Amino acid sequence: MKQSQLITQIITPNRNISFPIGTILAVQNIYEHLNFNEVFDKYKKKGRDINSLIQGLLSYKLTENQSISKASDWINKKDILELFKLLNFEERTLFRVLEIIGINREEIISDVQDRLFEKHKFEHTNINTDWTSFVLYGKKCPLGKYGHSKDHRPDKKQITMGISELASPINIPLGITIKAGNASDMKHFKDTYNISKRKLREGSLITFDKGASSRFNLDLVMTDHMKFLSSKKLNKSDDKRIKEFDRNKAELVDEKRKVYGIKFEKPKKIDYFFFSEALKEEQLIFKKTKAKRKLEEAKILQKCIERGKPLPAKYKIKNELIEIKYAYQTKLSKLSEEEASHLIESAVINGREGFFCLISNKNLTLKEALETYRKKDSLEKIFNSLKNEIEIKPLRVWTENSIYGALIIGFLAQLFISLIRYENKNLKQISTKFIKRSLMNLTVTIEFDKSGKKRQVYANFDDINQQILAKNMGIP
Repeated sequence: MKQSQLITQIITPNRNISFPIGTILAVQNIYEHLNFNEVFDKYKKKGRDINSLIQGLLSYKLTENQSISKASDWINKKDILELFKLLNFEERTLFRVLEIIGINREEIISDVQDRLFEKHKFEHTNINTDWTSFVLYGKKCPLGKYGHSKDHRPDKKQITMGISELASPINIPLGITIKAGNASDMKHFKDTYNISKRKLREGSLITFDKGASSRFNLDLVMTDHMKFLSSKKLNKSDDKRIKEFDRNKAELVDEKRKVYGIKFEKPKKIDYFFFSEALKEEQLIFKKTKAKRKLEEAKILQKCIERGKPLPAKYKIKNELIEIKYAYQTKLSKLSEEEASHLIESAVINGREGFFCLISNKNLTLKEALETYRKKDSLEKIFNSLKNEIEIKPLRVWTENSIYGALIIGFLAQLFISLIRYENKNLKQISTKFIKRSLMNLTVTIEFDKSGKKRQVYANFDDINQQILAKNMGIP
């Protein structure tokens, strides 16, 4: 008789277990290569080995990465403990490690930088610096302050973080600073610059955006015999340049985006003044949309006035301790739709659309200045990686030092990913997400035979994890 239907496969239970091994091996390799044992050994002599615990935290950060309590559960699995040569430990042990890292953060970052420069002969020491914010859940940590939220959560307290990285083509994070949520980029600049400047060669180029540009910060860089490249906010003096700007007399710097530029040399710095046709179109679209939104808001308020109705809640201050009487008057009753639209567009569109200015104390060509500044966007990729792929957030209220420690663990995880890309040129354009996924896909299965003996079976090799773990596989 022929079989007419599939028979359900019978599964026989066994003691075999499988877990991701690629990430653990990569973390252990880089940790050993950089000799990080010497960085952390001095901070904890008793109890569980601090280096094994940190390697466990970094491995977890680059795999499941949910919470410290989940990290404790993950590392405390028997076979994971054996890999890190650890005995069982309590969850609070990991919080203690974060506290230690937070307390000694400046010395740790300094030692990490020393190990990086001992192992690598970097072709330059130009750096990019930038800042971002993280929402802080909870209200008790003194670092948590209301400020300009780059996570678009102005209703939440936050902390700010600064990162410096060795610029292209290296793109390795070099320093991290953490400050209260209301610290502006301009005030945060000094700390972020200072934590890295000891490793910079004289004449290195520091690139940062206009949010951190101030006379004090520029003087700080020049006093150290360094170079800077930044952008500046356009002012009234630039309006004269805009009025006189003639693209026929300017240099075509970027044909694709139709960017034209002129250099204005001054005694201490050079202005690289640009006009971009593509940027002008983008800004006009944005500003016209903004003007339209303002017109719609004015119409809503006008209707409320005419009908004697209260204002919508979103136009009111919501605070039980503040008593306010609202009195609004719009210009709409005296204007036609076309006149109102023209009036509000005139207020929003100022004639500076498409123009921008870079400043530097280094004599560059217009193309060099523009391309160098654009490459600063590599830091945006690091921030995106930290937030969305390494998932450094959400931050919850622990002690202040444990928050410092948690962010530095995230920074070190990003450093390891960046080193993987730097040391494996074929992976230069591979995102953190795909590197993580490839390492996690490489698994080991612990098989037990009838006598109870164990053997390890590795599976799910691919081009990425083989390149990263070449030494483990005996590949020259």
